[in-house]
Amino acid sequence: MARGLDPVHTAEKMGATNACKPPQRSLAAGTKVRAAGSPFSSAPLPFEGARRTANGRNVTANANITSVGNLSGRRIYIEDIYPAVDAGRFPVKRIVDDAIEVWADIFRDGHAVLAAELMWRAEAETKWRRVAMRLHNNDRWRGSFTPTKPGHYLYAIEAWTDTFATWRRDLLAKRDAGQDVWLDVQEGRELLASLKPLRAAEARLIGDVCQKYDADHDHEALLSDTLAAAAAKGKQDDLTRSTIFPLVIDRPLARAGAWYEMMPRSQGRVPDQHGTFDDCIARLPEIAALGFDVLYLPPIHPIGHTNRKGRNNALHAEPGDPGSPYAIGSEKGGHDAVHPELGTLDGFRRLVAACAEHGMEIALDFAVQCSPDHPWLKQHPEWFKRRPDGSIRYAENPPKKYEDIVNPDFYCSTSDQLWKALRDIVLFWLKQGVRIFRVDNPHTKPFAFWEWLIREVQSVDPNVIFLSEAFTRPKVMKALAKLGFSQSYTYFTWRTGKEELQAYLSEITRYPEREYFRPNFFVNTPDILPIHLQSGEPWMFKSRVALAATLSSNYGIYNGFELLEHEPIPGKEEYLNSEKYELKVRDWDGPGNINTYIGHLNWLRQSNLALLQTSNLRFAQVDDAEVIGFVKESMAGDNAVAVVIALSKAGPRSFWFHFGDILIGPPELRQRVGTIENLITGERHTIEWGGVRLTIDPEQDPALLFRCLT
Repeated sequence: MARGLDPVHTAEKMGATNACKPPQRSLAAGTKVRAAGSPFSSAPLPFEGARRTANGRNVTANANITSVGNLSGRRIYIEDIYPAVDAGRFPVKRIVDDAIEVWADIFRDGHAVLAAELMWRAEAETKWRRVAMRLHNNDRWRGSFTPTKPGHYLYAIEAWTDTFATWRRDLLAKRDAGQDVWLDVQEGRELLASLKPLRAAEARLIGDVCQKYDADHDHEALLSDTLAAAAAKGKQDDLTRSTIFPLVIDRPLARAGAWYEMMPRSQGRVPDQHGTFDDCIARLPEIAALGFDVLYLPPIHPIGHTNRKGRNNALHAEPGDPGSPYAIGSEKGGHDAVHPELGTLDGFRRLVAACAEHGMEIALDFAVQCSPDHPWLKQHPEWFKRRPDGSIRYAENPPKKYEDIVNPDFYCSTSDQLWKALRDIVLFWLKQGVRIFRVDNPHTKPFAFWEWLIREVQSVDPNVIFLSEAFTRPKVMKALAKLGFSQSYTYFTWRTGKEELQAYLSEITRYPEREYFRPNFFVNTPDILPIHLQSGEPWMFKSRVALAATLSSNYGIYNGFELLEHEPIPGKEEYLNSEKYELKVRDWDGPGNINTYIGHLNWLRQSNLALLQTSNLRFAQVDDAEVIGFVKESMAGDNAVAVVIALSKAGPRSFWFHFGDILIGPPELRQRVGTIENLITGERHTIEWGGVRLTIDPEQDPALLFRCLT
């Protein structure tokens, strides 16, 4: 709940810089602050009802209130502002052309009529745009605005007593009751004369009405709606402004996209021959045909030689072993260079352009780590912390060891230069056409660095998207999202049961998480081969990709998933013969592949806006512990999809899908679901007794998708 008010002149001084700081309640001018427990002076008692004890202390109903004067200036309260993240410390996230609905409790003592405006502007602007807020009910007010460009924004609420509207309401009530209102009319005339409208047109209108009344004494002229609107802001003695709240507006791909991760060096067709950017370009038509929006590449930079890892993460590489792409840097260059065997920077630019021609974008890995051969170790040795023997500690996550990489010291003596160098790396790739960055292990770097870097980059191009790859503690994952990451990896990879899936999705789609945390459900990664995929059963691969593609508007697969690759290192959730440490050549149309299934899922996503958002999700009661069901609805309420997915192989299974009190449709016309239509076959089912009986055969297709109709 967001609370806290500042006088207007105080809030204006906050500006864009302080808007993201925790709100602070200012003290009235001249207020003396006493230490807790200090004795009061022997001054007169502050208000009637207080008493003084034998030892001279004042005892009041609230020992923190030293005088009524401290409170009398605050008549209007603006409370429980929605949406807000941590009372305005962090920005709410939305997409271009989303209507930003803002709600707040606004009230004051007495029975006076209040007015309120919702203010908003781009952070770099100085002039506020304003829209009137309307009373909904029970002192709850609402208003909305719609940013049309990506970027950082601010919004706030101002409220004041509408003195003229209060007079008008009271006069009409008295007149309707048959009372004499002559004196009230004179008071209204005097009130109009005292107003100081902000606009010349309003001043002229008020002047004309006053002249007309003075001429004919017909008080009807004082009661028009037009005059009331012109006079609303003519007297704002108690104008009160809320805390200023930050807002980030992203482009649509931040909310919804299908990601395909591939290792560029394994895209060739010749065994033991290193793949190139041209090989990647050759694969684009088939990847685009599957309906993917983002082509995500692990690091493409030169790979170090010192402590290079061999196959299956062996400590010693054999001749010809390519090493891990995450050991970044060699004599060929660092983070701003490309691995020579992949091609040239011009070749990479061709890949970026070719992706655009196929309606896709490149996402590039940003891994803040260096091989011992990275140029920075010689150019900036002070950026790396030395051990007592003079060596540099290699990266560790005990008991895991990464002998082929070292980490820079973010708090070294020249940390400002290091931070700027890392920012410039991102800006370099931005110039090459990359606008999406997947960040490797951001939770192991300072929070302050990410908040700074993301704002720096987005100040250059607000279209840049950052994906956080942080499989860590939940609160840390959420903190990174608050700090600015556009999307986040999640625990979906390990959530398999019905109850845990429902609990996890309920957690990340509730308020306030849904305001800042955008999940990206990857079914697998180069580092993670989940246990449930290690059997290689086609129905399980289909079930998992269907869950990912329908539960989350952002999801991804790592290449080889479509081929049902599933051989693990015994006892681990890691791929045996992982291409992190070797070259691979695949037949991408090999027998048993599920390319068609994935492509059809992506087509269904693109055809149904309900599946291109995550937060508007409601789980339905399904009378089967091994079947999960839910309904998703588009932001505008014009598309709703019911999804049923089997979580076990046994079948066919019949069950009752309860729609219960689920309503669909636009806000002004919410209705119960009356019919569902199978998105594959077109078959329709009528909802009876609040639900429908369905049958699913996981071996054939573990997912059923239906369009919901009223």
